[in-house]
Amino acid sequence: MPSSELLRISAFLSAFARRQAARTVDLPGGFAVYDDAFAHSRANNQVIIDRAVDSAALPAIADEALRHLPHRLISVLDDEVGTACAEPLIQAGYAHSTYLVMLHAGPVPPTGRAQEVDLEAIRAPLTRRWRALLPDVDDEVVCHLVDRREARRRGAEAVRFIGARTEEGEVASWADLYLDPATGIAQVEDLVTSETHLGRGYADAVLATALGMASGADCGTRFLTADAADWPHHWYERRGFSVIGHIHCFERG
Repeated sequence: MPSSELLRISAFLSAFARRQAARTVDLPGGFAVYDDAFAHSRANNQVIIDRAVDSAALPAIADEALRHLPHRLISVLDDEVGTACAEPLIQAGYAHSTYLVMLHAGPVPPTGRAQEVDLEAIRAPLTRRWRALLPDVDDEVVCHLVDRREARRRGAEAVRFIGARTEEGEVASWADLYLDPATGIAQVEDLVTSETHLGRGYADAVLATALGMASGADCGTRFLTADAADWPHHWYERRGFSVIGHIHCFERG
């Protein structure tokens, strides 16, 4: 059985997705989120499964819900449900990725040399990063991937962008922080460091500041998600995070 912390985190993720969306449609096993203002952002236009679903029917459910889009993205918040859905979705042409739900159980580190910043402060480095990751897409796609961050402000009671600056004032590393003091839950999301500033402690500063802000907001449940196939989850483990669950993502197109 999932832990009580994991159940609370899953409920937070589900509620965040609903609040962030421009519109939602309830589906068997979950719901679809849409935002036409960011049509090129798959995360803003996807199917989210947050309870039991007929796994064999899920490909057809997603096709119907996302029929107007060139892509398909399905996020399954429950590990057991996601595992059951893997085979029919893979047979339907989906790629399967697993993300770790990691809970911060260590002491809150001293606040780092980072601070809250606005979207404009991270626009340039974030744009450069998306350009490097997706060199063949047009300007509109990159614009949607950068500007969609503003829509995240709807997702939680408090949404903050945290940045660590170089001596010259450039934001070298940044992350989102989502706070829900009413439930005592905080999420750190999209912690990124510019390629030219790696290995200089900027990410540590951002993470420490985010954790300090979460603690200051009485959020005792502090978590993040990390790609199970990539190295950063080991970095997070060394900073007091441990794996308590899994989220499954299926993507096509």
